Amino acid sequence: MTQKLDTLQAALERVLADRLVRLVRARGELTITVKATDYLSVAKTLRDHPDLGFEQLIDLCGVDYSGYRDGAHEGPRYAVVSHLLSVRLNWRLRLKVFATDDDFPVVAALTPLWSSANWFEREAFDMFGIVFDGHDDLRRILTDYGFIGHPMRKDFPVTGHVEMRYDPEQKRVIYQPVTIEPREITPRIIREDNYGGLH
Repeated sequence: MTQKLDTLQAALERVLADRLVRLVRARGELTITVKATDYLSVAKTLRDHPDLGFEQLIDLCGVDYSGYRDGAHEGPRYAVVSHLLSVRLNWRLRLKVFATDDDFPVVAALTPLWSSANWFEREAFDMFGIVFDGHDDLRRILTDYGFIGHPMRKDFPVTGHVEMRYDPEQKRVIYQPVTIEPREITPRIIREDNYGGLH
């Protein structure tokens, strides 16, 4: 395993050279970080270069670094992390890119390179609000189309003000104010006299 990682690391450093912002080797895995401006071209190189050959995108997700390890992270708030696989060369790679604008996070879409990125990018858009430039069908995938906000942002409220339900009389989905009363979820502790034999 170590020799294979050595070979991959050397190939990445040689082929990507100055486009690598960071290369981390930990727990038997390699993670590279690239600039948002280089993201699409690096991904294309990772797929097409014969020494790398990452023909499959296995996973893609958004990450919100606000509050990360009690403020230990300095830099942009939102990142996109992709996991790539080379079947031919039997190795894996984690590719990370940070969106440069925290208020309107945008990175290039990888769907032109790997069609499997389609739903993953829609999920990251829906949950985190990360916009994928060049995505053909960027719309919500898990929340309702009328939903306002992005649930996985660490600043999103825990409870909302509107709920939806199907109304059989109107034969459609309706929106109404939340009917659940806010409550404290800390259990009430009642101790009996002489609890545990103490006087």
